[in-house]
Amino acid sequence: MGHKHTSTEILDGAVAVAFADGLSRVTYGRVAAHLGISDRTVVYYFPSKEDLVGEVLLALGARLVDVLAPAMAGPFPDHLALARRAWPVLADEEADRVFALFFEANGLAATGLAPYAELVPLLVGRWVDWAAGLLEGRRDRRRAEAEAAVALLDGLLLMRLLGGGGAADRAARRLGVTGRRPPPPP
Repeated sequence: MGHKHTSTEILDGAVAVAFADGLSRVTYGRVAAHLGISDRTVVYYFPSKEDLVGEVLLALGARLVDVLAPAMAGPFPDHLALARRAWPVLADEEADRVFALFFEANGLAATGLAPYAELVPLLVGRWVDWAAGLLEGRRDRRRAEAEAAVALLDGLLLMRLLGGGGAADRAARRLGVTGRRPPPPP
């Protein structure tokens, strides 16, 4: 009797395909080829592409939380304090790999492409909810501060991916996320 694959092994294979080829290229066939199994085995565990991509996105989000959680002893008074704590952890090559896929998913969602258009807003909502749980204050204030923190961090991460680490570090300093804020230009 041959090896029986688990959903975890197949999900790990799908994440590996996403890292190697990008989220848009995660297909039953590519995952099966990567694992050396039949694509029907992948379909058995992930009956729709939405199921497969959704689980890949959740796995990527879980990786980020695992990386961030030890550094994020809260509560934080506001979005800037949260961003200051998170940025040194996120400004990392491993986080770059994960956020490259997250931003790919964002782009696919912005074009209305299924399943990204349905999944990415949920993922962003979870990211905001997680950040809100790290902040002080009333529920509505925590939510607003969490949205500001996510917007700030995502902007810096996008700058890091597209403009490079130096550009992102300069922006982080200007925004007060790292070090002292430089004086305004003359």
